[in-house]
Amino acid sequence: MLILSGAEDMCEGTILATGENTGDPRAVMDSRRNRFAFRVFQFCLLLLVLSLGILGFGHWYGASLSDAGHTASERLREIVIRNNVLTVPENAIRFKSARMDGVTLRLDLYLSWPELEGYTSDRRDDFNHVDGSRNIIFLTFEEQVMSRDMSSRLEPVYRQIIEARSIAGPGNVRFHRFKKESGYTGEVLAIAEANDAAQPFVARCLTGAAAKEALAPCERDINLGNRLSLTYRFPASLLGEWQVLDRTIRRKASRLLNTSD
Repeated sequence: MLILSGAEDMCEGTILATGENTGDPRAVMDSRRNRFAFRVFQFCLLLLVLSLGILGFGHWYGASLSDAGHTASERLREIVIRNNVLTVPENAIRFKSARMDGVTLRLDLYLSWPELEGYTSDRRDDFNHVDGSRNIIFLTFEEQVMSRDMSSRLEPVYRQIIEARSIAGPGNVRFHRFKKESGYTGEVLAIAEANDAAQPFVARCLTGAAAKEALAPCERDINLGNRLSLTYRFPASLLGEWQVLDRTIRRKASRLLNTSD
């Protein structure tokens, strides 16, 4: 009896050591159900985490798509062109690769009209040209190549290559066609004489289908700073406001350069 009793104890210890329960079958079933339920819980938790991750990525990716390369960051960047230092917020710098401090040969900006401010979520439609909106001014700063800006080139250069006959436009602007041999096919020269004996307003504008497709079919360049040239492109609808447009652009550029008006 003692031998049998010892054998039973040994067998029971061996069975328990292997993790098998030789007790009540209902306890075994409950244990298996608990393990299954725990695994289901783990699986559901994993699905929840993945769903939240996908949702978060979707929001981030959707915002990235709607920004379309723009940034709302107003962090100021110091950019040097020749001996000129421009202090510009990142949301006004057109290209992502240029949103850094340093020296460059050219800087492209884009600003909303009439605020002349950079990109924000509130102005997203204007910057993405939703429904064909044209409310953005494009500015390019670069080292001055020609000694004369567009207004100063009117008499010595443009008068030689435009037709004398003109067509009336808005805001006392006169449109002159370029001569065929001028190389400016598909463009007209817009001229408006200033009332205060200052230099005339002069801009080149696209015509026809090209003008309809372009976001800013007119352009004008001015000299400022230390041998710095600014070319700004604008919608033709602003030609009638040329005095306000030119004055506002000059003031904005002066502020970016930290010079007096």
